[in-house]
Amino acid sequence: MLDMEFEDGLRMIASLMEISAKTAPKGKGVDSIITKTFMRDELENVAIRMEEIGEKRGIPFFKRDAASIRQCGACMFIGCRGNETAGLNCGACGKALCSELSESVQEGNFFRPNCAIRVTDLGIAIGSAVKTASLHNVDNRVLFSGGCAALSLDLLPKCTIAYAIPLSVSAKNIFFDRG
Repeated sequence: MLDMEFEDGLRMIASLMEISAKTAPKGKGVDSIITKTFMRDELENVAIRMEEIGEKRGIPFFKRDAASIRQCGACMFIGCRGNETAGLNCGACGKALCSELSESVQEGNFFRPNCAIRVTDLGIAIGSAVKTASLHNVDNRVLFSGGCAALSLDLLPKCTIAYAIPLSVSAKNIFFDRG
């Protein structure tokens, strides 16, 4: 559990993580990344939605991850507007031309189709953000499940793919010895 004396520091580290994500390299220099941080007392709806999605889709680890969200001190959500193309006509999204990539529709956990360049940008931004947390000795873990809940709750409007990065300041890393 987060000692309340660390809440201000955790809020500052989350802000630095958002800066790292914002300044991470982007394909063609176009930013499609959206971030938003919530503190512990704002996360119960996310945990509940994670459990609901896990049960509905038969994915047991969503419930385990919901417990991590309830224990963390803060959580940064990060996503991309994957339906905004890079205009390279690379075909990685399954379309021959970027102009054929239509509005995204939800299928499963995320929306699709997505521009491969924008999805790559998201991965780089996530790496930059967790590096910043690590440099400041804040425990974290990247959660697919939390991103699904964030999209479902429309926490990151216009995003087609999202992940959660819960943060913890404690003597023991709560994200890895989870039973």
